[in-house]
Amino acid sequence: MIRKLHSILGLSALLLVVVLAITGVILSINPTIERSQASVMGTSAITVAELTGNLASRYPQIEQLQRTPSGTLIVFYTDNNQAGADRIDPFTANTIGPYTITPFKTWLKNLHRSYLLDTPGRIAVALGALVMLLLSISGTLMLVNRAGGWRYLFRPIQGSTLSQRLHSQVGRLALIGLLLSAITGLYMSLETFEFIPDHQTTEPAFPDQVDGGEPAAIASLAALKAIPVSELRELVYPYPQDAYDVYSITTQQGMGFIDQSTGQLLAFEPYNSRQKIYEFIYMLHTGEGLWWLALILGLSALTVPLMTWTGIQVWWRRRRAIPRISNNSKAPSADSVILVGSENNSTWGFAENLHNALNSAGYRVHTAAMNKLADTYPQAKRLFILTATYGDGDAPASAKQFLKRLAEVADTPSIPFAVLGFGDRQFPKFCGYAQQIADALEHKGWPALLTTEMIDRQSSQTFARWGEAIGQEIGTPLTLDHTPPQPKTVTLQLAERINYGERVQAPTSVLRFKMADQSQHTGWFQTLFKTSKLPHFEAGDLVGILPPGSAIPRYYSLASASVDGVLEICVRQVQGGLCSNFLHNLNIGETIEAFIQDNPQFRPASGKQPIILIGAGTGLGPLIGFIRNNKSRHPMYLYWGGRNPDSDFLYEQELKTYLSDQRLSGLNTAFSRIPKDSGYVQDKLLTDAEHIRALIQNNAQILVCGGRKMAGGVVTAMNDILAPIELDVTALKAAGRYREDVY
Repeated sequence: MIRKLHSILGLSALLLVVVLAITGVILSINPTIERSQASVMGTSAITVAELTGNLASRYPQIEQLQRTPSGTLIVFYTDNNQAGADRIDPFTANTIGPYTITPFKTWLKNLHRSYLLDTPGRIAVALGALVMLLLSISGTLMLVNRAGGWRYLFRPIQGSTLSQRLHSQVGRLALIGLLLSAITGLYMSLETFEFIPDHQTTEPAFPDQVDGGEPAAIASLAALKAIPVSELRELVYPYPQDAYDVYSITTQQGMGFIDQSTGQLLAFEPYNSRQKIYEFIYMLHTGEGLWWLALILGLSALTVPLMTWTGIQVWWRRRRAIPRISNNSKAPSADSVILVGSENNSTWGFAENLHNALNSAGYRVHTAAMNKLADTYPQAKRLFILTATYGDGDAPASAKQFLKRLAEVADTPSIPFAVLGFGDRQFPKFCGYAQQIADALEHKGWPALLTTEMIDRQSSQTFARWGEAIGQEIGTPLTLDHTPPQPKTVTLQLAERINYGERVQAPTSVLRFKMADQSQHTGWFQTLFKTSKLPHFEAGDLVGILPPGSAIPRYYSLASASVDGVLEICVRQVQGGLCSNFLHNLNIGETIEAFIQDNPQFRPASGKQPIILIGAGTGLGPLIGFIRNNKSRHPMYLYWGGRNPDSDFLYEQELKTYLSDQRLSGLNTAFSRIPKDSGYVQDKLLTDAEHIRALIQNNAQILVCGGRKMAGGVVTAMNDILAPIELDVTALKAAGRYREDVY
């Protein structure tokens, strides 16, 4: 519901909000410019009497003296019946320059305040401010839900596309500024249309008795001697030759009249509380008088066009991800039911692929959202639930009513079920909602067709393997080959390879690629616009490689950054593996098609805190990349496991170099196939438990890369290590201090 409200508001009021933001950005610069041109320091030591006395000789026909919130002093005068206005120095009363308001500035203010449409425009501006407020609140609530609670609001944004990350990160940074602008703008609009009582203080009544004597020199007036220049807002001079006219004075505290003969304050009306509140809100909205706040508000408003663009991209991608399910049988007649839980609609693509595969195999399939769980499926022989997890183990949008509806199902069906969870391992409760569903169905008495499977970051390979397992259970081979939309590929050429592991029957290669030689492309367009520059990537990002004859990419963690000049991966040859065999059979000079997928959540945190790197086998790839780029020599400790140091000690010489130049602070290795002291990386962790605890207490971050079995063993070992200091892996994950790249 919140997401739908956020999308509707953002799309419907797009132009209103963007125009307000852009004009606000430009106007926010004015207070800083004015402040830079004004003399403010020391004006509290000068009285208005002194200033006006100095002005008397330079401007004999002064009509008015103003001081802006930024401290600029403006004198309005006539000279030979010509009106003029100058900016003046408060200390010398010298002219700084003429004071003018450009037509553009006036036009811009009117555009910001009313879209140049007077009253209808002011109504539209009020609506724009309201929309901005609601967008800020709804966006914050979505971020809180996604993060898993208010205390995790400012932890790193994880598990999303670039546009989603930008939208969330930029919005989070600009939140306070946008809320402040929206609330103050809405308050002023409400007063304009009298929903809030008028703030104006009643002006003091014109004095009944005025001395009427000879006007005294302005520098001698007692009332003006009591007012510092820093308190002045406006001084209006009496009409020339009228002895019974008075000075009108407006200060920071109120308004009054001064007798031009005696110099006495004849009447004074202090500002009421409503006026003080309004002026404070006006200052917060415009930054006039607080130039630094104006810049902050301007920077916040500057994010609105970017968030608008990324928001449209997110909305369009989510909308495009909803497939049109063909041959969707009615629920009462279906023998196979697929229920989908999705937040951004990406899970629907996987559900459609399963739906089509079952349809092609001759099954009658009904696919619907989990919120549409029926009381009964009379013909169903199997139930598939494909669900994402939102935030910290919560239900996604299309599944929020599922558990409630499940509890209301009276009968105990005998339909075997299989749950497939989608999530991101960087979240503490990876696929937490999928596990909740499996537990609830089991508690309800539904039999399991398969154990619950969990897919990390929409892995096509895991989905395909799950399909094979389903096919075996139902007695019909299933080929699932859904691939989420992928970016365009680039052609890379193998430049170098280093082979390991032959002696322990685990062939492993370090492969280094460069951009393919563009001379082989004979088209005029390719020749004219050829490039040899690698796309941007960092160690720990993923490269998707498309093996010949397959539309499903295989992902490998990158062991290099683009600044290294090569794209480097570490690949173990898997028996029957389509992509790993393709890569291992590549000759120098041969090419692959690949694309980069950002993986910013799997990188060392910035700062000087220690980094603990844990991996096994080819999981060393991204870890060596982190060490290689540790130019600042932050404390970095590597725990790594292989099979035999004589055969598959990956990067052995390079690691020794990094130990000597202090890019690597400590190296602990474990080998599982040696006659003496064999073991696994988790054994090394337990052996070094005291040191690891000390590093954790020093705010260390842990990065783990390798197979799922290894990762599970590391979690168990780390929980044992952390128990004495009352921590566990879940707590470290919640704090962003335990990151995994598991395959």
